[in-house]
Amino acid sequence: MLNTWDLATTQADIISTVEFNSTGELLATGDQGGRVVVFQREQESKNQPHRRGEYNVYSTFQSHEPEFDYLKSLEIEEKINKIRWLPQQNAAYFLLSTNDKTVKLWKISERDKRPEGYNLKDEEGRIRDPTTITTLRVPVLRPMDLMVEATPRRIFSNAHTYHINSISVNSDNETYMSTDDLRINLWNLEITNRSFNIVDIKPANMEELTEVITAAEFHPNQCNTFVYSSSKGSIRLCDMRTSALCDNHSKLFEEPEDPSNRSFFSEIISSISDVKFSHSGRYLMTRDYLTVKVWDINMESKPLETYQVHDYLRSKLCSLYENDCIFDKFECVWNGTDSVLMTGSYNNFFRMFDRNTKRDVTLEASRENSKPRAILKPRKVCVGGKRRKDEISVDSLDFSKKILHTAWHPNENIIAVAATNNLYIFQDKVN
Repeated sequence: MLNTWDLATTQADIISTVEFNSTGELLATGDQGGRVVVFQREQESKNQPHRRGEYNVYSTFQSHEPEFDYLKSLEIEEKINKIRWLPQQNAAYFLLSTNDKTVKLWKISERDKRPEGYNLKDEEGRIRDPTTITTLRVPVLRPMDLMVEATPRRIFSNAHTYHINSISVNSDNETYMSTDDLRINLWNLEITNRSFNIVDIKPANMEELTEVITAAEFHPNQCNTFVYSSSKGSIRLCDMRTSALCDNHSKLFEEPEDPSNRSFFSEIISSISDVKFSHSGRYLMTRDYLTVKVWDINMESKPLETYQVHDYLRSKLCSLYENDCIFDKFECVWNGTDSVLMTGSYNNFFRMFDRNTKRDVTLEASRENSKPRAILKPRKVCVGGKRRKDEISVDSLDFSKKILHTAWHPNENIIAVAATNNLYIFQDKVN
């Protein structure tokens, strides 16, 4: 384990998104209070060249504020739904953050020099009387303490009637898309007053509405291809070269339901909460309530692999429905080589599945077993029968402790796990 960050304990401090940048040097979290906290990896020290750097707070800023829509008499929460980094082009960093309605492009930059010796202003910044200026000074840059500034460069608003659930930056680095329950919009990063609607599944009569869009993502290297998932458990792959409005998908990935497993909860638990392209672009990973599935984009008929995340909850669906946990939206992530999948569960457990060895492990992110440099012990859940000493009974799982948001370093085995208001950063064992 590398670090644990406790970000206080109010509702506003609950972490709502976690994202590494493309190099893994920075890690951003957003919370329900509209704040973004950026962590930076410390450089390796000369004294301990083999010790990998820890992540420390680099910048904290208020990204969104609560607003009120007077036309609809609706409060717009400040909660950050998603953060996406843009590839680094110069010394500054750029990220997109969104709440339910507005996407903002932030620039995070460092300043370690300040200008001095103005002609028309004194050192305190007050305007000087022009009649007292008798000589011309050349302003100079003086060193100062390092300051990290976050400034909003673009604000993309007024394009979504429904709540934004995901944003995705295109591989062309010029455009991105924002997705709400019924529509997907395509934006140019330079243009804030115009977006193009590329998917619209809103029926003419809202009473005929049968499904909503739950997530969407661009292909990692084909700028014309994207996917979106739905609450009915289907994934649609679209090609923007086909037509301007991609309501007709190019491919539909859907697993037929087994009639023997049909129940009152079937439709709810088949809703896809997250969809992610692999880094190679060859595979898709989807997360529904009980499983993670891997699809080959060349095979629509059935998933290539299905992994049970917490099948022991199948018998508990009734109580999970009553306490609304059945509607929780778990995210899923790939490791840098697309060989391991990670997703969250309850009781602060998170699961990893190795695609090559077919082995899986349950780990726990909690203060009790997470001292710095401590090794995580695998956890097991016992379903009825006799419980072993190191197992936890399914009846004693805490459903208020849930890991919805995780992130994996793009090149190394370093993971970030958000457990309510705590951020845990783990790495593989180092000698």
